[in-house]
Amino acid sequence: MKIGSKLLGLLILTAFLMSGCVQSPQGNTTTTANTSAPITGKVKIGFAMATVKEERWQRDQAAFQKRCDELKEQVECVITVADNKADKQLSDVEQLLTSGINVLVIAPQEATQAAEMVKKAKAKSIPVISYDRLINSDQLDLYISHQVPVIGKKIAEYALEKAPKGNYVMVYGASTDNNAVIMRKEQEAVLKAAKDSGDIKIVAEQHITDWKPEEALKFAENTLTQNNNDITAFVVSNDGMAGGVISALGNKNLAGKILVTGQDAEKAALQRIAEGKQSMTVYKPIIPLASAAVDAAIKLAKKEPLTDAKPFMNDVIKKEIPAILLEVTIVDKDNLMTTVIKDGYASFEDVYKNIPADQRPKQ
Repeated sequence: MKIGSKLLGLLILTAFLMSGCVQSPQGNTTTTANTSAPITGKVKIGFAMATVKEERWQRDQAAFQKRCDELKEQVECVITVADNKADKQLSDVEQLLTSGINVLVIAPQEATQAAEMVKKAKAKSIPVISYDRLINSDQLDLYISHQVPVIGKKIAEYALEKAPKGNYVMVYGASTDNNAVIMRKEQEAVLKAAKDSGDIKIVAEQHITDWKPEEALKFAENTLTQNNNDITAFVVSNDGMAGGVISALGNKNLAGKILVTGQDAEKAALQRIAEGKQSMTVYKPIIPLASAAVDAAIKLAKKEPLTDAKPFMNDVIKKEIPAILLEVTIVDKDNLMTTVIKDGYASFEDVYKNIPADQRPKQ
């Protein structure tokens, strides 16, 4: 009878241990969200954004949320915004991981620091998507963005075509943002021959902290003063900074007389293009990007293959990571009607708001 009792006790203990109800030796508990098994129910996605200060990022936030709402039977999405503060983004990510998300999407404030966020997620077997801006990590499950190298190349090619000779000023994005670094590399490659031949001279160049328009304005003012306004082109890497540059030009009655590039197709930039103050921008459809990110997150959670992903080399860490890169389009005064307006990205009335009715193109 005693032997039977001991045997029964041993069987109970064995069953208890096999049930997984006992803590691991490290004292960590494991939740469904933190295992590497495919998710069979609703997927919880955490999206840690660096900022929504610019119009472009407001569009991303709205488009991401819209796609989540469309798939509300399949997903739950939590979006955080770090207000351009790397430490706050780290805190946001830690809270998202604690909340039991199944997939983490990061639009990083700082590319290198964000690699630590990736490590924290991977320690819990949570897939990570680097959104728009590339994180310096080889543990990424996906990098999804527009064709950043192509953007840098197209901006420089446009400038060189329209202004093949003269003094150039290079206005780059934040040095902590991989996109800015990638674009700079491509722009330098395009302009190298013209620079070496002496056709163009780069009289000033600067990375602008957090892509701030007010810093771009100050840089443009100083550069104009130092060069007696003898500038042919400001090669600017986004529309927000282009707005700052154009404000500086306006203060000297030079707006529209010097080539200014941009990126993001912000409404204000499109209006400046219509007015002739900004030369061009790069149109990057945001809805397809945000939707693709949500769709990819669901697939990663369910361990489904990302058939559209292709290897992309991160030159900083010298490693390839899976990437989905969407196409981009140059927009200038000649094709406003056939690009952003035709696609419904911006309305005719918004774009030509500051143009007299008799000077607007026919619809």
